[in-house]
Amino acid sequence: MTTPLEGRDGVQPLRESARRLREVRDEGRAAQFERHLGLLREAGETLSAGNLVDLLVDGPATFDAMFRDLEAARRRILLETYIFEGEHVGRRIADVLLRKRAEGLDVRLIYDSVGSFATPAAFFDELRQAGVAVCEFNPVSPLRRATGFLSLNHRDHRKVLVIDDRVAFTGGLNVSSVYSSASFGSRGGRSRPPEEDGWRDTHVRIEGPAVREFVRLHGETWRKQGCEGEAGPLADIDAAAVTPPAPGERLVAVIDSAADDKTSRFYRVLLAAIAGATDTIHITMAYFVPDPQLLQALKDAAARGVEVVLVLPGRSDSRLVLRAGQSHYTALLAAGVRIFERQDAFLHAKTAVIDGVWATVGSSNLDWRSFLHNDELNAVILGRDFGRSMEDLFAVDLDHADELDSATWGQRGIGRRLIESFGRLWEYWL
Repeated sequence: MTTPLEGRDGVQPLRESARRLREVRDEGRAAQFERHLGLLREAGETLSAGNLVDLLVDGPATFDAMFRDLEAARRRILLETYIFEGEHVGRRIADVLLRKRAEGLDVRLIYDSVGSFATPAAFFDELRQAGVAVCEFNPVSPLRRATGFLSLNHRDHRKVLVIDDRVAFTGGLNVSSVYSSASFGSRGGRSRPPEEDGWRDTHVRIEGPAVREFVRLHGETWRKQGCEGEAGPLADIDAAAVTPPAPGERLVAVIDSAADDKTSRFYRVLLAAIAGATDTIHITMAYFVPDPQLLQALKDAAARGVEVVLVLPGRSDSRLVLRAGQSHYTALLAAGVRIFERQDAFLHAKTAVIDGVWATVGSSNLDWRSFLHNDELNAVILGRDFGRSMEDLFAVDLDHADELDSATWGQRGIGRRLIESFGRLWEYWL
């Protein structure tokens, strides 16, 4: 049965959908593609065809691409981020937003109140006074909180930039100076602070029909937060701007998750992809504190012969989160899961590639906070060429990481084990 796909003008005829699916299937790995396409369909997810997806690695490449598209903006700019710093790259982006607003563009910013707590209020006031519509997500002060007194733990962890309904960026990067340099340098700098090493992160630039969903989700968050008084509802999407690139490019599902959902959509989709894997599961993850279901899914995959490899941080800005995650390593290693740690750079990426055809880049960590307490957003991309790019990047991460083995891991001291156990007690709230 052919799955209807979305195009520029909405759901495409079955014949056109079938043609586009054949173009992707013909790349190879047809069985894996069909399997993962079916799993997404069973989960109720909608895919769009005709998208161009560029993989962006680390801050310099990502921000360069963002600034090129920002400078070309002609209609509107929608930005949503957990952290928006007021200096360095944040100042540069703010200057572009101010200039574009002065040119008459509709410019809207959603920033998280906790994530951007260190940014002076005067920075956002400057944007407001110049006509930029600014929405503070779930303000720390309960008197200004549209979602009630008991919702402080509900955070907006998404990172999204949409320009002219034509192009969207998403992934793991905040608007922060910690991304000022690339992470893939010399392995000799392990004693340096993360700001000097460069944070290791991943973003994607998407052009095509999938951008429509990013616009819709930005407007939905704006409405839920009671910010329509700032600028009113979004104008209709400019259909002409969403013209897809040449046919045959990747199929994309834009998967949002919100803290007020009963279960995380992305969590369900990820578990289904892991359960359906037949060849490889390669995960690069900043914060890894799995719940029992995810832990069992990874162990079961390894038990049925799937190559399960995790690249995880060897250092973190939250020692307790790091130790809570490491408390699960013994069980994973015993099950045949391979674990690598990056010590040379601060790992902040949240990506996975499964069977070489299913890939995701987004804001969701594999921890309780992402699945229960945060609003998150991930792009899932089906297709072998993007999967190959993700596999190539995964190989580079492996080359910069150190593998753990069960024997050495079992020799760590009692003090370390106690901290790991303490961290696990608090993993729901970390």
